[in-house]
Amino acid sequence: MTETDVTARTSPPPDTSDPRPAARARRRPPGWAPPLAVLVVALTLPFSALSLPGVFEGPLNGPPTLHLLATCLVLGGLATSYDLLYGRVGLLSFGHALYFACGAYAAALLMSVLDLPLVWAAVVSVLVGTLLALVLGAVSLRVNGIALAMVTLAFAQAGSILVARDPGRITGGEEGLSLDTSQVPDAFVGVVDTVNLYWAAVAYVVLTLAVVWWLDASPVGRVWRGIRANEQRVAVLGVNPYPYKLAAFTVGGGLASLGGVVYLLVAGGVTPVVTTAEFTLTLLVMVALGGAGTRWGPLLGAVLYTYADHRLLQLGGSDAFAALPGWIAAPLSQPLFVLGALFVVMVFFFPGGIVALPGRIRSALRDRRGPAHTKEAR
Repeated sequence: MTETDVTARTSPPPDTSDPRPAARARRRPPGWAPPLAVLVVALTLPFSALSLPGVFEGPLNGPPTLHLLATCLVLGGLATSYDLLYGRVGLLSFGHALYFACGAYAAALLMSVLDLPLVWAAVVSVLVGTLLALVLGAVSLRVNGIALAMVTLAFAQAGSILVARDPGRITGGEEGLSLDTSQVPDAFVGVVDTVNLYWAAVAYVVLTLAVVWWLDASPVGRVWRGIRANEQRVAVLGVNPYPYKLAAFTVGGGLASLGGVVYLLVAGGVTPVVTTAEFTLTLLVMVALGGAGTRWGPLLGAVLYTYADHRLLQLGGSDAFAALPGWIAAPLSQPLFVLGALFVVMVFFFPGGIVALPGRIRSALRDRRGPAHTKEAR
């Protein structure tokens, strides 16, 4: 055996792999870069006088646009808190709106009846909402699957009926409650101060995302993912799933209660609409539309859904819709019909949600280029 043969047998084989994927991985930005870029954009919007005709009413720093963006962000944070249950742990709850309504109604009543200032009313409301989520979660999580959905739906319906019946004339019934501005700082009152409401919505979204992302990356988050994949296997490994599910239920309810307080400020009041199970179903649609269990999916789905709902209502009353035939204008003027049809299309053709679209498009393009590259190689 010659020295050349020994060298050939002992030397490692030549690297024939394509270095381009490794180069792309090295060029990938760090994990903190996308959140920082989104935060910078959100913080600079109130200082921009850019106008986008057909997209927003007036410039970006105008009160109508900032109010719409604040509403989108509040519901985006709420959808993220719901994704903590549905997307991270796999808990199908139909009562998440109850904690959002608890935060809004409790804060409104504490300011109007007990004359508490906004800060203390917010603290007490979040504590009450978190405690309510803990108690109801301790009962509801004794069952799983459809039974869990039905139990949470029953609690949500009970809360909705309680608010609508207006016991003691404290909830306002179908008219709801308005914000007692005497207990609110002047910075959050008036059209001119809409920008401060926008800052409050941004702060709520940042806090919600930080809590959900931090918990998801912690050992608790790994147990949550195991419960979502196979709860029985987690139990066999010696880990009791119940306290982990209750923790997700409680944290999600607390974040939803905080969102209710911010929503009370942004909307200037609260109505029984936010107490219904249909509102929770809307949250489910938002999460599924954006991408359940993803970092940005629930926020993106909620923002797009809320914006589309707002714009479709405006378009429904425009002259362009009035000129259409009745059989076309009638369904198109209903935002729920249009958004429902889009949701069905997304579920059937893009099951991963909006955040999965770039990856699916890249995969489709690679599949189309594959045969051509194969022929060139030959």
